[in-house]
Amino acid sequence: MSKPAKTAITPTRDQDYPEWFQQVIRAADLAELSPVRGCMVIKPWGYAIWENMQRVLDRMFKETGHENAYFPLFIPLSFLQKEADHVEGFAKECAVVTHHRLVQTADGTLVPDKNAQLEEPLIVRPTSETIIGAMYAKWVQSYRDLPILINQWANVVRWELRTRMFLRTAEFLWQEGHTAHATADEAVEETLQMLRVYGTFATDYMAMPIIKGEKTAGERFPGAVNTYSIEAMMQDRKALQAGTSHFLGQNFAKAQEIKYLSAEGKEEFAWTTSWGVSTRLIGALIMTHSDDDGLVLPPKLAPRQIVLMPIFRNDEEKATVLEYCQSLVKELREQSYDGERLRVHLDAREMRGGEKAWGYVKQGVPVRVEIGPRDVAAGGVFVGRRDKPTNEKQSLPRGEFVATAARLLDEIQANLLARATAFRNEHLRVIKDLGEFKSYFTPKNANEPEIHGGFAVCHFTEGPETEKVLADLKVTIRNIPLPGELAGLGAMAGEVGSAAGSTSGSVENGTPGKCVFTGAATTQVGVFAKAY
Repeated sequence: MSKPAKTAITPTRDQDYPEWFQQVIRAADLAELSPVRGCMVIKPWGYAIWENMQRVLDRMFKETGHENAYFPLFIPLSFLQKEADHVEGFAKECAVVTHHRLVQTADGTLVPDKNAQLEEPLIVRPTSETIIGAMYAKWVQSYRDLPILINQWANVVRWELRTRMFLRTAEFLWQEGHTAHATADEAVEETLQMLRVYGTFATDYMAMPIIKGEKTAGERFPGAVNTYSIEAMMQDRKALQAGTSHFLGQNFAKAQEIKYLSAEGKEEFAWTTSWGVSTRLIGALIMTHSDDDGLVLPPKLAPRQIVLMPIFRNDEEKATVLEYCQSLVKELREQSYDGERLRVHLDAREMRGGEKAWGYVKQGVPVRVEIGPRDVAAGGVFVGRRDKPTNEKQSLPRGEFVATAARLLDEIQANLLARATAFRNEHLRVIKDLGEFKSYFTPKNANEPEIHGGFAVCHFTEGPETEKVLADLKVTIRNIPLPGELAGLGAMAGEVGSAAGSTSGSVENGTPGKCVFTGAATTQVGVFAKAY
């Protein structure tokens, strides 16, 4: 019996997926727990990934006409109370400020000053619809003041009881877009446009396949008319909601008095939207691509795309190899990838080559380049790719490597997307009856509770019978896919097409079928999964 392969991360994904996730974060030096319960410190490598995400998304937002602004961290309690569904949705997660001063007791303990109680409690921002709505009410007078298209980069606090770094923490970083429009059609188009932006970012930059769709009534953002999401499959086959976009109708406009005089001279309420993604995207990145040797980063978001590691045994070799590496860095930085100069790093630290290389493997750097005296003499480089086995390396002439570096990064980016897409498609199944649904989401072995399921696609109706089955299995409906979202998913999609009476071989919401849970006739198709 052969010994299991040695891995840099223990336990492996198959042994203990939740702990593997934590160990990848630790090995890649992304973040660590803070002294404040439920909060994390994002370390430079983790924050650099967030900055790259932020930079790309910020550009995409501005290309679609949005501007950045900033609104207060503190929200008066009365603002939250103005929108009933909103306050009900967030009440259990709110952190509340009630005093504005501390005093020291006789034994030196600091306590809130009973004489410094605020007239009105302040909520630490869980989301900003209410405070931003109050400002829009001041800014909007006429139809000429619309639309308002604003985004803010900020932190929010939601008092979670069970936390996990980069997935669910009490404080996290995000962006939240908030827009106001003169018509419902404009606001709906804005909502869908930003969903498309998130979908493009996930696919083209994160190399993460997603399904865009609408949330059911029970899963909507508190106070929204419609909520849309992008849903991705992680390597444990659970779903992760990676971004949301909300059509708020006139609910918040009425609560916050966002009114304008129309071109016909009639007073109207504005139509508003909100949309956001957070540092949860880093969690999604980890769980989509990483392996049992550590983090795997798509080149477009990697803080360092190429790392050069000089190898030498004495001062004479050091001088020669470093000179070679330094000139190579300059050549590489003259090349561009995805509209920017290559992000190249020269690591000249005097430490063991193997230790150095494994550090970059665990951090997910896309391309590692080892250069020793022999490589200098031959005018070449020794290249390892993070999307390939760690012991699979290739010698290349220096000129060829420089000329093809951007193409190499493109290959890695495309390979990661193809691999993640194939995995998602392999674990997406059409479900035709209740017994099959229950079997799909029931662990096959009590000792391996995660070995089951994936994405289930089926016809459904909303109601108590459906809710009971889902609650018993700890499964949720992720979304109702938008037209065409499940097209091209291979044989699985073909099965759905057949089940729905379609001849196109694609999954389409709106085709007739029977609810898996009740047997009732329906045209509603949903994606179901266990989820984070």
